[in-house]
Amino acid sequence: MTSTGQEVKNVVLVHGAFADGSGWRGVYDKLTAQGFRVSIVQNPLTSLEDDVAATMRVLELQDGPAILVGHSWGGTVITEAGVHPKVAGLVYVSALAPDAGETTAQQYDGFAATPDFVIDVGDDGYGFINRDKFKAGFAADTSDEDAAFLRDSQVPINMSVFAEPVKNAAWRDKPSWAVIATEDKAFDQAMLQHMAKRIGAEITEVPASHALYATQAGTVADVIVTAARNAIG
Repeated sequence: MTSTGQEVKNVVLVHGAFADGSGWRGVYDKLTAQGFRVSIVQNPLTSLEDDVAATMRVLELQDGPAILVGHSWGGTVITEAGVHPKVAGLVYVSALAPDAGETTAQQYDGFAATPDFVIDVGDDGYGFINRDKFKAGFAADTSDEDAAFLRDSQVPINMSVFAEPVKNAAWRDKPSWAVIATEDKAFDQAMLQHMAKRIGAEITEVPASHALYATQAGTVADVIVTAARNAIG
């Protein structure tokens, strides 16, 4: 795509549930090699408010406009945090994209179940992906060793976050891009397409699992570069 304005040089990456920011390493390496200043948010996964606050803290550190990127649950986070004045554009990586007043859970209404994506919830309300289903549901295109590491380094999420409505929908005012994993077992494909089209995102499809932020780092990085070149026009 031809650049239409000033290229944004800052990128902020926001991970989703059951993971931490280390999964962005491949995207980080590819972007920094091209001269981008990349920051990675470490979400506490304790509440929507806490994750948005963590993202806002990192956005405050940026020295200019930034592309804000979210994977999975991170899409809900960037939808809210993306109203920050330093955010020039949004990239949704197989990510949720609620509207203002909507909860994350509402995004699933009317779409098919995902039987390979099984969450075990403890008495304290925090969830982990089921150990036996982890590779099939989250990281089918990784090696057995990498899937085991991701499984065993899971960060649990407070399941109540899915019932928290967002107050703002940054995608209504800022340009958006979406990368959709066509072999994603965490979301129904029709749901991913519906969310991306509703926000008016430029969509890129890639054959990958829900862990596409790690397994398809090159494609994800390329879309972020496109966003950086076209967000400010």
